[in-house]
Amino acid sequence: MRDKKLLRIALRYRAIYLDIDPKEIDLETKPTPAVLAFVARLRENGFSVNEDLLHALCMVSATELADITAVIDDVMGVELNWATLVKGWNVPTGETRADHLITFFANLIGGAKAGLEGCTLPCGCFIPEGTFPLERYTGCPFCGTPFTTANFVYKGQASKLKELRLFTEEDLKQVYHSLLASPTPLDATQKDSFEKLIDIYGLPDNVEISMKETAMLAVKHLVANGQQAQAQALLKTPTDILRYLWYEKTGYVQIIEPRTLIAQARRFYFDMFGPLDESKYIFGPLDQSEYAGKEMKEKLKLKYNRKHCQCVASWINNLALSPQQATENMNAKRGMWVRMIRALRLGEYSRRKGYEHLADILDAFYHQEQPTWLGTLQQARNNRDTQTVLQMLKQRPGLFARSLFATMLRFGCEETMEAFEQVADQMPSRLLLSLGNAAEKYFDPDATRTAHPITGYTISIPKNKLLSLYSPADLKAMVARVKQCYILSLRHSFAAQTTKAKSIYIAPSLFDIPISVGDRSATIQDTSCALMGTRFPVEGDAVRLFLQWGKGLHAQPLDMDISCHIAFKNGKTEECAYYCLKATGAKHGGDIRAIPEMVGTAEYIELSLPELAEAGAKYVTFTANAYSCGALSPNLVVGWMNSAYPMKVSEKTGVAYDPSCVQHMVRISESNLSRGLVFGVLDVDEREITWLEMPFCFQNIQGCDFTAVNALLQRLRNKLSIGQLLEIKAEAQHLSPAPSPDEADEAYTYEWALNPAEVSALLNM
Repeated sequence: MRDKKLLRIALRYRAIYLDIDPKEIDLETKPTPAVLAFVARLRENGFSVNEDLLHALCMVSATELADITAVIDDVMGVELNWATLVKGWNVPTGETRADHLITFFANLIGGAKAGLEGCTLPCGCFIPEGTFPLERYTGCPFCGTPFTTANFVYKGQASKLKELRLFTEEDLKQVYHSLLASPTPLDATQKDSFEKLIDIYGLPDNVEISMKETAMLAVKHLVANGQQAQAQALLKTPTDILRYLWYEKTGYVQIIEPRTLIAQARRFYFDMFGPLDESKYIFGPLDQSEYAGKEMKEKLKLKYNRKHCQCVASWINNLALSPQQATENMNAKRGMWVRMIRALRLGEYSRRKGYEHLADILDAFYHQEQPTWLGTLQQARNNRDTQTVLQMLKQRPGLFARSLFATMLRFGCEETMEAFEQVADQMPSRLLLSLGNAAEKYFDPDATRTAHPITGYTISIPKNKLLSLYSPADLKAMVARVKQCYILSLRHSFAAQTTKAKSIYIAPSLFDIPISVGDRSATIQDTSCALMGTRFPVEGDAVRLFLQWGKGLHAQPLDMDISCHIAFKNGKTEECAYYCLKATGAKHGGDIRAIPEMVGTAEYIELSLPELAEAGAKYVTFTANAYSCGALSPNLVVGWMNSAYPMKVSEKTGVAYDPSCVQHMVRISESNLSRGLVFGVLDVDEREITWLEMPFCFQNIQGCDFTAVNALLQRLRNKLSIGQLLEIKAEAQHLSPAPSPDEADEAYTYEWALNPAEVSALLNM
């Protein structure tokens, strides 16, 4: 079990974990027949091995090679059901909406019992003669129930293999320590890897964890192992304790208020036929939102045993903060703290001997005798007291950074930036980088700004009204001043680092990958760790989207949909989805609305780039949706395939999946809060796909805000890339460029960028 976990983690970094000593590898060893057979199996899944790994494989047994093969097959979904509703779906069936309408009325009046000619399928649906060509389907074309599963997939059609390297125990420990030290929040993939690694390696002594969210994962591990006292070192404020308690309750490392979770549960259970708006439904009896809201409210009720109450009381009692400091920290989530104090019986424990500090904190919390720092700041803002506002913001540089743009508009650019530059060097580089990335959009009155709350949907942010007070020249000057500030600060930080290196290699592909700051990915990448905004070149003339869901679930109605939105240069748009199986340059494999037992089912869309280009298409947006009530199904896998060679479609089962052709795929995590997901955008002219992750909360693609999609795509492309950040580092440290990684003192390759924590470490200065 341990080695299988480590194998899965290594595969995310394009590597295979072997429990060997790398010093013992014999580079003269000839591969054994077992190793050659293993390499052949890897090629079928789209992987190759480098020379070091090839010789290292000779040191392990055939049984271990078979175990590795089984893990890779499981990750790539080889054993799942990839059959679709239509056989040979690359040739359209010719079904129309009239076929569905005629079939609906035929079933309404009784079908065969009413004397109509046709066929009754195993699902109970009657298909009238002359409607659907039943010989073309593997299931029911009317209700979407599959009757056939496929126990095979195509293999080895890929034109390009992904090279795997060797990972040993030391490499995985390095990954673990990079996750511990990451200065940016861990995405779902990193979080999953971290939880597996901390269970295996434990928490190092005297560790410094940069991110509060990462610390919560460590606290969970310590508490699960009965080390509550050791967890105290990671819980430095009441908010840290609240964050852990809420993470333990909801599974989210961010503090999401109960009312938000309840509203989100209601939003997921709209009428099956789709809402007219946020409060109206086409058919009231199918509206389950009130029930879902009550169920979530019941789930969020707080119940703790005595042991847990005493543990939390001790944590708060041992905080190094004064009662006034603790109270100010608690006030931001005052309503939640009132509930927690009652549920944890903290009032009772505060009367016990030895809990005097807890008593003082609760007394200060309830009496609120002193004004809070934030209250004083807001009063100064309301009184237009510029000097007081700026002096107070300098006391908290992080808050200053987060409110910088609004402060510049309210109190003036020069005065605000002069104060900000005095404390800029005290801030984490990631905050400064976020400011540089966001400045252009914020100060553009015509730009569409978007926010991606952790509740799983995207919203558009209205522009700041104060922008109208400034001329375009003034706004451009503000943008330039912000960018100048963060670039100078980055240069100072890099220049302050001591290095013996004289040369640097920066892979060209790194200039197409934006620095991941402020992008929270909620999907798990089992075959790579690409950063959001990474661009994937399209080699062939076809891109095949795939969606697989239902793994490990019993047979039941569960409707997930894959769709795409085609935007043309003339402003026209088309959609390829369950209600439109054929569009310009796009074909859909059929709408499946129920899953078979345990192995799941699949849907596909194939895009023809020559057809799209000839028709004048500019962008194609890929989406996945939960048409059934609730969020996207856990363990749902979505992605795309690409190959320079034609990819087959089965004439018997409709299977079109080939693991070797998969260019990128992601898996929905258990704690998903999204009903729909935009997971990629194809630029037809550039022949490249940008991976992004934009959640939305509607049943089908028609509810997606494509203005927000374009805004997110533009924001990602305007971000500072990894390559540009490394160029700033090279300039600050006077490093000369090297032509290859072997000739450089510091080499930054695409493989290095597969570990986002290592990339983020550049900002940990």
